[in-house]
Amino acid sequence: MSVVDMDECYSEPMKLVVRLKLQPAPQQASALEATLRACNAAASEVAVVARQVGVYRNYDLRRHVYQAVKDDHRLGAQAAQHVIKKVSDAYKTLKANIRAGNLGKPGSKRHRNAETSPVSFRWDAAQPYDARMLSWRPDVRTVSIWTVDGRLKAVPYTGSSDQLKAVATLPIGESDLVHRDGMWFLHASVEVPEPQLIDPVGFLGVDMGVANIAYDSDANRYAGTRLNGYRRRQIRLRARLQHKATKSARRLLARRRRKEARHAANVNHVIAKTIVTEAVRTGRGIAVENLTGIRDRVRLRKPQRVTLSSWSFRQLGAFLAYKACRAGVPLVQVDPRYTSQTCSRCGHRDKRNRPDQETFTCRSCGVVAHADHNAALNIARRGVEGWGAVNRPHAA
Repeated sequence: MSVVDMDECYSEPMKLVVRLKLQPAPQQASALEATLRACNAAASEVAVVARQVGVYRNYDLRRHVYQAVKDDHRLGAQAAQHVIKKVSDAYKTLKANIRAGNLGKPGSKRHRNAETSPVSFRWDAAQPYDARMLSWRPDVRTVSIWTVDGRLKAVPYTGSSDQLKAVATLPIGESDLVHRDGMWFLHASVEVPEPQLIDPVGFLGVDMGVANIAYDSDANRYAGTRLNGYRRRQIRLRARLQHKATKSARRLLARRRRKEARHAANVNHVIAKTIVTEAVRTGRGIAVENLTGIRDRVRLRKPQRVTLSSWSFRQLGAFLAYKACRAGVPLVQVDPRYTSQTCSRCGHRDKRNRPDQETFTCRSCGVVAHADHNAALNIARRGVEGWGAVNRPHAA
């Protein structure tokens, strides 16, 4: 049984990212744009040098490019260091994707390109800022931010009440300057005080799937019918616009490219918040399946592969994890094997217990239940067993 040790979550303050919208004047927006262009042009050049010399570690790479980055692109010392670190992190991520097989099989053209071609950066890729380059005035809701044209003072920002309260009351770490759809944002990381972990009286099991996004052991169903229908409409619309291929169609595609992702993220946020709220109300922990590598394990017919690939298992799991951590709710990941084939009442396991997607019928005790509810009950039981194993005193 695979169990997540929650001590890592509570050993140090949690970090959350708060997104605030900047409201720069036209002249300030021009300076911010020039800064992103200069930083990302420098990052692309550093990435080429890193490939040529075969050096990818941050501090080692500085010896090769630091002075040139400062002189050629009008970058300050802190900005130059962040540019080099950004390139180093990009190659680290690329290496991890190659090792995980996400960029094709060894010997394929895509795999060879990933191993030999330098990383490139869009002109508007996010740029990190630290406290020396960015200072906050929460009382008047403005920031002072470094640019290649000098420091911009009193740039106003706005956000939701929770976001504004977070940056006004919590320690702020590194922030990212982001340009998206003609708007400017600051993604600020804040440290949340360490929560007090509750001692759970049981576990709320959560079964995640495609037909039902989530189904918990209390028989609460979070259906995926509307979301899957929405995604199918978006696929048809994209196909029509791509086939049309006019200038207006391309503009519409550009505006809609993130709409589906935002909609799915909102659905996952609502589901995760509802589940965590119920766990807090009843004093229970949350047990979920460990779905790492599910896309590689599950075999589906071709029409179903798009649905599986577009469904964000990892995102919902991440939302549950951080919301549970903030609320002090224990969350464990359990082994998902045979949860859908095992009877939650008598424990009899048989693949014939599940004659179709929705129905579970035990061939031993005769219990009939919704298949996802039965799986959620098994997950809840494994959560209790796993939590007991983690917290059981060691006997010599």
